[in-house]
Amino acid sequence: MFLRSLGFRTDLRLLEMTGSQIEDRGTHLVIRTPSNPTYFWGNFLVLEQLPVPGGEREVIGAFHTEFPEAEHVSIGIDGVDDLTEQLQPFVDADMEADVGTVLTAGALTEPRPVAEGVVIRPLESDDDWEQRARLAHHLWAKTEEATFMTYARGKNEQERALVAKGVGQRFGAFVDDAMVSTAAVFVTHAGVARYQTVETHPDHRRQGLAAAVVHAAGEHALAAYKLEKLVIAADTDGDAIRLYRGLGFSDVERHNTLERRPQEWN
Repeated sequence: MFLRSLGFRTDLRLLEMTGSQIEDRGTHLVIRTPSNPTYFWGNFLVLEQLPVPGGEREVIGAFHTEFPEAEHVSIGIDGVDDLTEQLQPFVDADMEADVGTVLTAGALTEPRPVAEGVVIRPLESDDDWEQRARLAHHLWAKTEEATFMTYARGKNEQERALVAKGVGQRFGAFVDDAMVSTAAVFVTHAGVARYQTVETHPDHRRQGLAAAVVHAAGEHALAAYKLEKLVIAADTDGDAIRLYRGLGFSDVERHNTLERRPQEWN
């Protein structure tokens, strides 16, 4: 199955590079990450196109057939257009729809300077990576800490494997040795690199730190590899997409996903 979506092509390549399994069923792909079963977007389906009207419950059933022990449901729809209206039957079936935006840039605009004392650098030590997991927990966890941290540390191991392969790096912004913002870029295809998980602690937002780490990670990738484009994804409305556009990114496609999280993750 050929993926039209640059967002999914780069996502799936990163997963494949870190050991995830991708099975082509012809009309859809099945992506599995056995090492991290609670990683919602490491264990999911990508449909070639939307099902015929009334077929949404069959698609959800197909997910449960492929992942009988999963407590979540995650489904992507290939394509480049906004499918908000067409996804409504899935919303009616108790799924949450998200139509994000994929952006690209061939060069980056310099952001405003950060405050004196802020250190922007790659993650290096075990403590750096543990701080990265703790930041994610602070931002996103609504489930019990042990469950979330198992997932977050598993994500760290995937990214550290990519760093070890020499295909990219995660950067952090540190204030008094505490990591308060982070972003990563990894090469996925010849000339193409994809950002992963840009996060900033709420107490340190609107200080230019997210722009600084996105810029630092991107400049590192542009200097280290022969890149034609950097790829990043964002909510279609929000501060992040405005930040990325300010750094020189331009919208190229919409990214359509459906999700149902376990109750304890909401």
